[in-house]
Amino acid sequence: MRCGKMAAPPPPAAGAPGAWGGVRRRCQRLLYWVPVLFISSILCWSYYAYVTQLCLLTMTNIGEKVVCLVAYHVFFMLFVWSYWKTIFTLPMNPSKEFHLSYSDKESLEREPRGESQQEVLRRAAKDLPIYTRTMSGAIRYCDRCHLVKPDRCHHCSVCDKCILKMDHHCPWVNNCVGFSNYKFFLLFLAYSLLYCLFIAATDLQYFIKFWTNGLPDTQAKFHIMFLFFAAAMFSVSLSSLFGYHCWLVSKNKSTLEVFRAPIFRHRTDKNGFSLGFSKNLRQVFGDEKKYWLLPVFSSLGDGCSFPTCLVNQDPEQASTPGGLNSTSKNENHLFPAKPLRDSQSHLLTDAPSWSETAAKAEKGKVGMSNPALTMENET
Repeated sequence: MRCGKMAAPPPPAAGAPGAWGGVRRRCQRLLYWVPVLFISSILCWSYYAYVTQLCLLTMTNIGEKVVCLVAYHVFFMLFVWSYWKTIFTLPMNPSKEFHLSYSDKESLEREPRGESQQEVLRRAAKDLPIYTRTMSGAIRYCDRCHLVKPDRCHHCSVCDKCILKMDHHCPWVNNCVGFSNYKFFLLFLAYSLLYCLFIAATDLQYFIKFWTNGLPDTQAKFHIMFLFFAAAMFSVSLSSLFGYHCWLVSKNKSTLEVFRAPIFRHRTDKNGFSLGFSKNLRQVFGDEKKYWLLPVFSSLGDGCSFPTCLVNQDPEQASTPGGLNSTSKNENHLFPAKPLRDSQSHLLTDAPSWSETAAKAEKGKVGMSNPALTMENET
């Protein structure tokens, strides 16, 4: 037999299970866009109904037309911009340092569950800035992505990926809402609510006139009346959703953390990541207020590590690369072991002595590995 490269396996036949599985996945991906197409169609119709039927054909006062058209297009532009950014901003995934090495993967698959696997996970997680655990106290490990989950990271079953600071998977944007686009999602809710309120407020008098037959029956009647009903209905639902997420931001929580509070080394703490209203707000919107109302990314941090309000951190958590443990019992707001980006360190501006205190108190201490951990899958 002649030596050479092995031929590539033939593609699955048309009737093979693999081929049908691929078709099914493609159909599912197409169906996921149906809610987005529905919102987009409603938005396009509302533009026609408001601009053409209400402003151009029904309003008679020139000044009212100009004011309404200018204000409407401002809200429309901000709404579409934030919606677009929420849909097409890719969710951030854990960095490569959280992925198991090839040798660790092999060891994890080869060894039976027990102390051997615990040793593999301890070795992989000892230098990572993680404080949260599973309900049983084990390290949070994803066996689908083969990585140690950063704090506040969860695996999305729809995207089939681990998403940093995952809030939820939203069908209306066909995307995961997480660290990379949570600000855009909030602005999308805010501007869509303002858009609906503005339409309802400026359409109300004409709705009443058509309802009481104060205006002649024209083609505009249907559009103006249905436009008011749609704007009022969406305003009610959006106001409750936007209010809920404003509360989440004020408490520095995600939707998943409301249903399952984060579990730290010693206890469960539903407010473990809350730093106070001002700092919680800045963690999402950033330090520069000129960007707060624009759908441009300005959130603080890298999405992999977050400051906490816990006083008693894990004494066995890994040290920083410089050999200094970042836990300090003299401060209320602490950083994880790995130093964060400069933008995130601004959250501790009211505690200037943090680094000096930590350096003096912990200098010379060598980071220890995490306690015995069992591998447990968690979404």
